Amino acid sequence: MLAAIEAKIMTRTDLQAQCSGWKLLSQKMVFTNGVFDLMHRGHLTYLAQARALGHRLIVGLNSDASVKRLGKGSDRPILSQADRAFQLASLSCVDAVVIFDDDTPADLIQTLLPDILVKGGDYTIDTVVGAGAVCESGGRVELIPFIDGYSTTKLIEKISGSI
Repeated sequence: MLAAIEAKIMTRTDLQAQCSGWKLLSQKMVFTNGVFDLMHRGHLTYLAQARALGHRLIVGLNSDASVKRLGKGSDRPILSQADRAFQLASLSCVDAVVIFDDDTPADLIQTLLPDILVKGGDYTIDTVVGAGAVCESGGRVELIPFIDGYSTTKLIEKISGSI
């Protein structure tokens, strides 16, 4: 069981090979990305809804260094990229996790060219990184609304006693 979870955490090269296999089987690939620090119901619902859009769900995970550059705070991420990747890979709705160190997943998306690119409801299609490449290759972009009341920042504040 543990080996199966760890096998879902892939390098970009291994993921490219896996995606080629999925494409040969005509399986629709869904891609999303994020930090996924302190997993909560909002994350889990979002990932399940993303997976329901296709056959395979790939999650691009911001590396620890890229999270620092995002400006989420000096104390973020709370969990290491290895721990966050393991949590994501443990979910039955997630088929692959790849850690990326760039500021955005643009190169990763361009490499994989998923059938469906998914982001949260705080985006518009014209602000989704990689949307152009996906649409030009015949794919589409889907926006999934947030569930009110769930936020990693609010969770951190609650844990620290700020709320």
